Amino acid sequence: SLLWLLFVTGIGSLIHLYSISYMHHDKDFHKFFSYLNLFVFFMIVLVSGSNLPILFIGWEGVGLCSYLLIGFWYSNQAYNDAAKKAFIMNRVGDLGLLIGIFILATVAGTLDYQGLETFFQTKGSLVDSTWLAVAALCLFIGACGKSAQLPLYTWLPDAMAGPTPVSALIHAATMVTAGIFMVTRLHFLFDLVPAIQNVIAVVGVATALFAATIGLAQNDIKKVLAYSTVSQL
Repeated sequence: SLLWLLFVTGIGSLIHLYSISYMHHDKDFHKFFSYLNLFVFFMIVLVSGSNLPILFIGWEGVGLCSYLLIGFWYSNQAYNDAAKKAFIMNRVGDLGLLIGIFILATVAGTLDYQGLETFFQTKGSLVDSTWLAVAALCLFIGACGKSAQLPLYTWLPDAMAGPTPVSALIHAATMVTAGIFMVTRLHFLFDLVPAIQNVIAVVGVATALFAATIGLAQNDIKKVLAYSTVSQL
């Protein structure tokens, strides 16, 4: 969490500095910075929470802020459509995350990271492995939505509709890496279900190849960066 806080605040600060000159002609300058700060706030909540409900609050918050920021120039209908697409695709992933959290709460009786880790280390072998696999898969679906993996990746290239600092914020330090943060944070659960680790490996490899191949054929530099981001995640 400390490492990720440095990530979020460090890159967030640089993007804020860049935005001052980039957005200074815009009539909604103040609104833009309020959205930007709200985004960083929710990302800090996401990475610094000690349990899954706090992670979920941050998770939903960055989803909301991404919608506000991608559709910031709302007079352009295409930008509104891109914002809605990002919001709806993230909701699909969020349903998976919620189901995974509910299953973990039922199985382990706690949603605290430390409590979950202790539970799985001491009693993990006693739990029905099918439920653990379903929970891990649902959490991974949540990560697929947020971190733009197949098949929920198409919102990220469209998210380039927002102002350039927004693209930098969503693509570089925050939001898209939230799924990876969550999977890493719950490594003790994924360690118990090798079958789901294989699914993650297959989806990751497929996304890397697929997105990088699409990126080769793009002629818009922001789209190239978007597909490169999808493949790197």
